[in-house]
Amino acid sequence: MINKLKIAFLFGVFALLFSANVQAQLKQGQLIDGIAAVIGDEIVLESDVEEQLNYGKQQGAGTTDRCEFLENLVNNKFLVYEAKKDTLIENRSAAIKDQANAKYNQLLSQFPDEKSMLTAYKFRTGYEMKNAIEKIDTDTYYGQAKYQRITEKADVTPNEVTDFFNMFKTQLPEIKDEISISQIVMNPKLTEAHKEELINKLKKIKQDIAGGESFESQARIYSEDPGSAPNGGLMKNVFKGQMVKPFEAAALNLQEGEISDPIESEFGYHIIQLVKKSGKAYDARHILLMATPTAEEITTAKKKLDSIRGLILAEKLTFKDASFKFSDDKRTKFNAGVIPGADGSNKIERESISGTISYELAGLNKGDITAAFEDEDDRKRKVVKIVKIEDVIPSHQITLETDYDRIKQMALRKKQAEMVEKYVSSKISTTFISIDGRYDTCNFKGNWKKESIKK
Repeated sequence: MINKLKIAFLFGVFALLFSANVQAQLKQGQLIDGIAAVIGDEIVLESDVEEQLNYGKQQGAGTTDRCEFLENLVNNKFLVYEAKKDTLIENRSAAIKDQANAKYNQLLSQFPDEKSMLTAYKFRTGYEMKNAIEKIDTDTYYGQAKYQRITEKADVTPNEVTDFFNMFKTQLPEIKDEISISQIVMNPKLTEAHKEELINKLKKIKQDIAGGESFESQARIYSEDPGSAPNGGLMKNVFKGQMVKPFEAAALNLQEGEISDPIESEFGYHIIQLVKKSGKAYDARHILLMATPTAEEITTAKKKLDSIRGLILAEKLTFKDASFKFSDDKRTKFNAGVIPGADGSNKIERESISGTISYELAGLNKGDITAAFEDEDDRKRKVVKIVKIEDVIPSHQITLETDYDRIKQMALRKKQAEMVEKYVSSKISTTFISIDGRYDTCNFKGNWKKESIKK
């Protein structure tokens, strides 16, 4: 019997290891300790194994076998090592370094100063922390690139899907209650008077700074950007292309020390001070007043959305066309408003739906559309939306008739894993591999403890 964790490894081990949620991430207060394995010139740390183990527990894994977790990390590092030797995989070291700097600055914006951040993450210097971030991103890029190169021609026929299902059907999990829903989202529009109020407030702040107040103190008092406000509005080493276009255009048109007039972006209204510009990067301070709609503005948006709902119910407009024409959610408007599930399909587990949407859907059936209601987007901004129930799928045992596409993806992932396993087996004899002695009792699937490394 294949237990729950082994099923996960069998169907998606490499996708799991390369996912942003599972990759070794920087955590406050976490210290790096010990080397668990060496593959070529790549290293697996004992803390990497510990993190994978903890993640497995959080996901309800049926085992806590450190050997199994280590082997999958070794597989990952093996692909990274091979990818760096593959001349057909683009060298993106410069772009990855820029990305690491951007992530470092994003983390820095959440702390009052660099020393506080380094202490929290237990790094001695900013250089050391940037290197750690860069290594994580490098491993992710090269591992994914090599995996894709090995599996790019993988495909499964209908017969292979059927064979896979027949072989594993007694071990496949039951499908929980699912639902397929689509949405139309509107960002409530601010009245001209509200916009003018925000702009005038920023103009007054700018005047106060010209009169002797410091930009830093005014940012701490007035800015509604939770990331930079505690740091006096400061954002360091911002790279071109990192910020939204209106912000960047305004910032780069300033001279050092100069303060912009109020500008509008998708986040609200800003004034910006260019602190320093150097090459592709710049330092800037800003004060943000968020475009938070009033109750009246939200009510206006609801009325507009309810009128659109009326047209849909009267069959004068399809939900798909309405979503394309009116929705402000770029993620779903071009896909008939359909909200994608975690696996990329249009099915979502009912228990994973947000409380606000679940409340609005209570008592509704397939084909029903909610009245307009207030919600938040992924940036915690107030929005108004209507949601349609496209389909309801009760919990059931997985079958070819009801879940063919899902089973096909499982079969494909199994074939991809086998292709990678075959590739690794063909290369393992010519690669230096050393596993720490604490894992001597492990019975690995691969030949990681080959005799050649002991000579």
